[in-house]
Amino acid sequence: MDMQTNTLKPRLSFWQLWNMSFGFFGIQFGFALQNANTSRIFATLGASPDDLPTFWLAAPVTGLLVQPIIGYLSDNTWHPTWGRRRPFFFLGAVLAAIALFLMPNSSAVWMAVLLLWMMDAAINVSMEPFRAFVGDKLDASQQTAGFAMQTFFIGCGAVIASLLPMFFSDVMGVSNVPVDGAIPDSVRYSFYIGGLVFLLAVSWTVFSADELPPPDMARFQAQRRHARNFGVALREIVGGFAHMPKTMVQLAFVQFFTWIALFSLWIYTGSAVADNVYHTVDAQSAAYQEAGNWVGIMFAVYSGVSALAAFILPVLARATSRKTCHTVCLAIGGLSLASLFFITDKHMLMVPMIGVGIAWASILTMPYAILAGALPASRMGYYMGLFNFFVVIPQIVSGLLLGFLTKHLFEGHTVRTLVLGGACMLLAAVLTTFVTDNAKQAGAK
Repeated sequence: MDMQTNTLKPRLSFWQLWNMSFGFFGIQFGFALQNANTSRIFATLGASPDDLPTFWLAAPVTGLLVQPIIGYLSDNTWHPTWGRRRPFFFLGAVLAAIALFLMPNSSAVWMAVLLLWMMDAAINVSMEPFRAFVGDKLDASQQTAGFAMQTFFIGCGAVIASLLPMFFSDVMGVSNVPVDGAIPDSVRYSFYIGGLVFLLAVSWTVFSADELPPPDMARFQAQRRHARNFGVALREIVGGFAHMPKTMVQLAFVQFFTWIALFSLWIYTGSAVADNVYHTVDAQSAAYQEAGNWVGIMFAVYSGVSALAAFILPVLARATSRKTCHTVCLAIGGLSLASLFFITDKHMLMVPMIGVGIAWASILTMPYAILAGALPASRMGYYMGLFNFFVVIPQIVSGLLLGFLTKHLFEGHTVRTLVLGGACMLLAAVLTTFVTDNAKQAGAK
């Protein structure tokens, strides 16, 4: 199997990197609204904290099914105008925009769960090919910079999206209180803006960036005809597990514990802050909704830090190594997440968010940069999609176990669940030290 090598590709300018990455601004706009507000929507519609992880299972299960399939399909797609990855960018953006418009109009928990499923599937259709897009277009010497540019836009999109509910309530005077169990207007309007931004940002990349055609079109066409056979496609999708590169297997363990930590952060920060700082567990109360807005600011801080750190991490990686950089960032993030247990002043909550932001920047950059150098060039999309298994499997495990642990081991105090998440991120830092990075083969650290 041919491995990804340092084949000659045009070196892209800053603005070309900008255009090919800008779609991630919209993608993360959608993810940030989902991460900061979904538990709040569920709670407002009557869900109990114990049930939140189960309802969140829709998201990782969707990713588990969608990402490797979309990756496989995009590997075997080529259109003279649309290219290989961009058709999937655009289709996912249209569907995600629709889901974002519908989500805050849910009238029951079951409806919100179904729309979360739709929204996450659509976002995954757009997002998965973006990772392979970097491997397709960039020489190995620019791949870390390419993923860092994506991380920058992820941070920028998340900052703005996370602040929208508070902007509407505090600046625009829009109601932030649920009436008759309905989602507050501040949240609804935020999702409407999110749907529009998602579609426009992804469209920018679709229409401003081009793609390199397959170097051997005749061979590519033959492979595509072969891939259209359903049995062949199924065997190749499933069989990829047996042929994962060593580096990918090692990173899988790192990702597993990293994403348990992140899932606990997204599910439980709202209720933990409401309980630990605002001293309420009543989702219909004004204090609970105020806590929800404050969590939006917290998430904006860590996203903003990640946007800034995105440009520093490549420098640190060159000075040390990508593996060392990721190890240190995960350790900082784990300690920061666990420290939320000790903080009861809302303003002090911003301090650990700085550490979480540093970790988040590295999580979005370093594993993918390390992995890109270890993958077959012809199956970049598929393996990037398969790699997502090790993002969604820990989320499924979390969905099945965290509610039980929170109720029976932590006596309903979700801030203790965040401490568990911090411990998992620290374990991920330790496991990173065992990863084999082929960076030196690409002429970089």
